[in-house]
Amino acid sequence: MNAAEIRTKFTEYFEKQGHIVLPSSPVVPGDDPTLMFTNAGMVQFKKVFLGQELPPSGRRATTVQKCVRAGGKHNDLEQVGHTARHHTFFEMLGNFSFGDYFKRDAIRFAWEFVTKELKLPPEHIRVTVFEEDDEARALWREIAGLPDSRIYGLGAHDNFWQMADTGPCGPCSEIFLDLAHVARDFTFPEGAKGEWTEIGRREFSKDAFVEGTEAGRFLEFWNLVFMQFDRQPDGKLVPLPKPSVDTGAGLERIAAIMQGESNNFHTDLFLPLIATVEKTVGHRYSRNGGTPQNRKGANASVKSRRSGRSKARRGTFADSKSVKSKSASATLDSSESLPRGAEPASFRVIADHSRAVAFLLADGVFPSNEGRGYVLRRILRRAVRHAWLLGRRQPTLVEVVRVVINQMGDVYPELRQRSKHIIDTTRAEEERFLATIEGGMRRFDELAPQKSTQGSTAMHGTIAGEDAFKLYDTFGFPIDLTELMARERGYSVDIAGFEAALQAQRTQSQEERRSKKVGVAQDVLGEGSWAGSETSTTFVGHDSLDVSTDVIAKRELPEGRVAVMLAETPFYVESGGQISDRGEIIGEGWRVDVDEIRKVDGRIAAIGKVTGEVQLGKARASVPRDRRRDTERNHTATHLLHAALRQVLGEHVHQAGSLVAPDRLRFDFTHHGPLTPQQITEVENLVNRGILEGVQLTFEQKRYADAVAGGAMALFGEKYGDVVRVVTIPGLSVELCGGTHVRNTAEIALFKIVSETGVAAGVRRIEAVTGRGALNLFRERERELQEIESLVRAPAGQVVKRVHTLVEDRRVLEKRLEEAMRSGGGGAIKTLVDQSSVVNGVRVVAANVNAPDLPSLQAMGDALRAQMESGIGVLAASFDNGKNTMLTVVSDDLRDRGVSADAILRELAAAAGGKGGGKPHMAQAGIPDAERMASVVAEAPEMIRKHLAATA
Repeated sequence: MNAAEIRTKFTEYFEKQGHIVLPSSPVVPGDDPTLMFTNAGMVQFKKVFLGQELPPSGRRATTVQKCVRAGGKHNDLEQVGHTARHHTFFEMLGNFSFGDYFKRDAIRFAWEFVTKELKLPPEHIRVTVFEEDDEARALWREIAGLPDSRIYGLGAHDNFWQMADTGPCGPCSEIFLDLAHVARDFTFPEGAKGEWTEIGRREFSKDAFVEGTEAGRFLEFWNLVFMQFDRQPDGKLVPLPKPSVDTGAGLERIAAIMQGESNNFHTDLFLPLIATVEKTVGHRYSRNGGTPQNRKGANASVKSRRSGRSKARRGTFADSKSVKSKSASATLDSSESLPRGAEPASFRVIADHSRAVAFLLADGVFPSNEGRGYVLRRILRRAVRHAWLLGRRQPTLVEVVRVVINQMGDVYPELRQRSKHIIDTTRAEEERFLATIEGGMRRFDELAPQKSTQGSTAMHGTIAGEDAFKLYDTFGFPIDLTELMARERGYSVDIAGFEAALQAQRTQSQEERRSKKVGVAQDVLGEGSWAGSETSTTFVGHDSLDVSTDVIAKRELPEGRVAVMLAETPFYVESGGQISDRGEIIGEGWRVDVDEIRKVDGRIAAIGKVTGEVQLGKARASVPRDRRRDTERNHTATHLLHAALRQVLGEHVHQAGSLVAPDRLRFDFTHHGPLTPQQITEVENLVNRGILEGVQLTFEQKRYADAVAGGAMALFGEKYGDVVRVVTIPGLSVELCGGTHVRNTAEIALFKIVSETGVAAGVRRIEAVTGRGALNLFRERERELQEIESLVRAPAGQVVKRVHTLVEDRRVLEKRLEEAMRSGGGGAIKTLVDQSSVVNGVRVVAANVNAPDLPSLQAMGDALRAQMESGIGVLAASFDNGKNTMLTVVSDDLRDRGVSADAILRELAAAAGGKGGGKPHMAQAGIPDAERMASVVAEAPEMIRKHLAATA
């Protein structure tokens, strides 16, 4: 029975039992800040079980839930590929009762489905219950006819479930199957002995059963949770008025059982993926090579198969020939040796990770350096590293992800709907890491050289925190990837040192940003006392720019400045990307020119230069109308831009930072590559269409949960209160936002994108202007165009044609110059060759030359290679743009003997304080210091002599 049939059979069975079939929720929980990913079927019903929401229509539900366990508390990442059943992504079959049926029906449904629908042999099924749950034990005896000897009472650690330290909880009951009698490939670990290894035995003691579960003989595949109590803060268990049921069965485990396998990776869910890995990397997967552990702690190597195993029944979980035919090569053992450092686990890692990557990208997670995006990037880079171990130097995961989309797209249509985004992002991330992994692995080999362990588990040393940080910062190695690789070679990593280096970098960045800001430090405002009351301040600037109010507190500051708190303030304090307002506060005989707004202990303080002496009491505060209206235009346009980007590029686009100022807006967003000119135009058109339609905005205060449920977009990692402000542009955008906005989109007038650039891996930035700023931009562009027309002497409307002519003329002249340089540069190259020296029998030319740019220097290098016939050349030049470049060339005969221009250049560039590289016949490097470069050129013949001697 294949996995698709199991999914269908499960939901159809429970639908017949009165359950509503509900779709899987996304792998990103919509409104649960306590979870990084959906890791169980009950997550979408958490608020129902907590009594915070009503259950779906009816009080019974069934789902097939997408789950990810790769970050936070539930993190299986390190085990994946090295065990038979750990996965980053998996599917959880579940049935739920919200105060309807309880233990009796939950046990009856499970037993009936397992024995009648799946037709698993009852004689090989065992169950566990909480040791104090006599009711569940009695029901298993009554309903399933199981003897007490096959019902094991275990402690709270194994068989008592709770959501948190307090709240709903209760005993659980797990169903196990004896794989020794149903899995064709089951083998005992080498040297295994004891009661649990006896094939003919029908009954096992509790200790033998527990030992057998740890070794993988008895496989748990379904957990029934009985939510029976409400745990109080003092630990007391109070019975719930309406007990509920939450069950979870692993689809991957059931598929393995039904297909006669003890390893999930050898089912139809994974074999097509492994076959794709084989085809892509050019190596075959050994089914029995490096057999993964059945459970944690089980020995991975197996020498002998058990004889006399009872045959599984044909037509149920026995005959999986139809499954295996989909991946013939993946199911065949191979004697082919894999590249050094690779093992069959690498195939399993890539197959597993392809599923997690596809589903995380489909559900809106984007690779980044924090939060969920960082976990996705870790998964991606772990897969790339395993493909690299298999000898692959091009994107690999993207090919497997295509198969995931084709294989699971019918069940989860979001995979097909977002297939282009999934494929493009996966390829881009792979290419980004492949660009640095070679250098990173070389550096790692230096830090943790491979040593023969001869079976020893002794540690060889520790990778310093600074070195681990460099692998992370320079080569993009996530710290847990470095830890994993280190453990594989018998090394540890100084995590405390790594964290210290990471924090030092963050502190330095913060100090640099702080040094560029002008204003009063937050700690200065927080120190000392304020004159006045501790009454709270209220922001009224959404509706009013000029208010009569009261000064409720003040604080004198150095250099004739003052901080003032108002009972009602029109001044917006920087938040959500929108910068603070400016303005003035005027009282009887005094005035404050406000240039800074801060929050101090939850209250808003206006800061500025004071004229006279601020008095507590009546005052008038105002914000310049034009400045605020320009800011509002840019803020509302930011919301329209966000919506347009998601429409044009896909729903993976999420805000990654923003700046809303009066003169411009800046919007950072998640996306894997530059936008095309066509996409930029399309985004501009969508935003301007929304402006021209003159849509009236609405502003509402809502409960956070209601706002998100209603479709409002919230930013991951942002902290929101119980009540939030929802800004809606009907038909276009719904976002949680406390900023100031126009009342109608027509007030924006005009929107123009100024630039689109990259600011970090997977993060793009758009800068744009609106309203008066856009009008001023067009006027400036018009003036520049008129100036160009004058400079190139083109009639109005003919400037493009004239520029094309000038560019073509320049191209012709450059080509003539290049040909002249290649033919010897008027004798200059011949002079260099005549002045060459001979080092170790090799002609060496080393000289500082005049060249206007890099193409000219390269042309000289080609001419030198041709004229010296056999030899090594080192040329250095300072270009017209102020940059310095060193170039090395090697003749073809020396290159064929193993002399490399790239290797020579790296040594010379390092001595000159620069970096570079290239090919065996020509390489180049940028050098910061021209004098140091000239000095190295003078020493080049001696350095080349040593290099040739060392590489001879």
